[in-house]
Amino acid sequence: MEVRSDGLQALRSEFEFALQLYLPRDWRLMPRVWEVGEGVVQRNYTSNGYLRVTCNGGLNQMRAAICDMVTVARFLNLTFVVPELDKTSFWADTSDFEDIFDVKHFIDSLRDEVRIIRRLPKRYNRKHGFRPLVMQPISWSSDKYYFQQVLPLFEKYKVIHFNKTDARLANNGLPLEFQRLRCRVNFKALKFTPEIEALGYKLIHLLQAKGPFVALHLRYEMDMLAFSGCNHGCTEEEAEELKQMRYAYPWWRDKEINSEEKRAQGLCPLTPEETALILQSLGFDKTTQIYIASGEIYGSERRLAALRAAFPNTIKKGMLLDPDDLRQFRNHSSQMAALDFMVSVASNTFVPTYDGNMARLVEGHRRYLGFKKTILLYRKRLVGLIDLHQNGTLSWDSFVVAVNEAHVNRSGQPVLRNVIPDRPKEEDYFYANPQECLCKDLHCNDVIAANNTSALHRGFN
Repeated sequence: MEVRSDGLQALRSEFEFALQLYLPRDWRLMPRVWEVGEGVVQRNYTSNGYLRVTCNGGLNQMRAAICDMVTVARFLNLTFVVPELDKTSFWADTSDFEDIFDVKHFIDSLRDEVRIIRRLPKRYNRKHGFRPLVMQPISWSSDKYYFQQVLPLFEKYKVIHFNKTDARLANNGLPLEFQRLRCRVNFKALKFTPEIEALGYKLIHLLQAKGPFVALHLRYEMDMLAFSGCNHGCTEEEAEELKQMRYAYPWWRDKEINSEEKRAQGLCPLTPEETALILQSLGFDKTTQIYIASGEIYGSERRLAALRAAFPNTIKKGMLLDPDDLRQFRNHSSQMAALDFMVSVASNTFVPTYDGNMARLVEGHRRYLGFKKTILLYRKRLVGLIDLHQNGTLSWDSFVVAVNEAHVNRSGQPVLRNVIPDRPKEEDYFYANPQECLCKDLHCNDVIAANNTSALHRGFN
């Protein structure tokens, strides 16, 4: 799809204007910051070596990792090589960084912080016999780990290749300037390509033309169910198919999983049928426009029947766009996910049915844009309520009251991250709530704890 710059700019301007209409009034008065690119002065420093990274996982796991690795390169005074993306995992997407992100903007917008190059100098090429150190940083590491254990290695090896990058930087305890750099990379430097942006804005425009809409991240794809072991609502044949898929991937650790136990603990995504029930109880009605921001739903239209019956205006991207529009993106799951990311960020309400990487990054992005409404479903509570209602113990009216009471403070309002120092995997994720990046001054804890949106802004000096 050919993209004219004037047409893209018009779409972007129209989208940004529409987006402002849904932000709090005081939010529109906040100063714009980080107008990056032309005019940004190159930071001058002596590089301690070259950091090369291969990101693993889906689009949003890789996105967070890129933010982390740029930050690591910055505080170790390294030269950062444009990241390589995962091509070997379940998704088998062959996209390179420049197929998804605007690489020139990425390099230029960060040049006042870190030197970024497209590829290593030839003298460090394997063809010339050079062998870099290949390693996996320890998960959830502090800045001290990188300073004390990683930085000294560059003196010997000059080039280090991190071949795993997921969750390799701590959520908490980092200096404020590094936390804010993570946000700058995420919100400003990682801009999608003009082709992705143009189609994303077109999707948003088509949806907004019909009125407000909900972006539903219905995490009910085959891989999600197989690897989580969640099969509630599936037939026996489907449950067996999911189990066989799990066993077919030797790198997946857990093989025997009790689906009902996981569901009771709130560790399974809601089914499409459960999701329809919950959306109805939260006050959404048949006129609600719902955009499904997901891949192929397991069970296809059969499993979407209840959702479509409750919400006839349920839409997928393929229903809005011509086949020609999507042709270049098909078989590229990360590029398709980028479109869903854009629509989810722009939606009036975002509802994820599971707290995976996309859900958490969209949540954080919406906080940054003015705490736009994001309904964070309390799955552990909900599955119990659903079962009580469906077995006749709980009336519909009582069910509605209980569901709404459970979500009073789960709409993406300002809140402090929950910190668990010895269990970082269980604490709140930095990118879901980058609280350090939402305040005008250094007193973020006081501002956010008081739920004071007038003292918040979408950027920082």
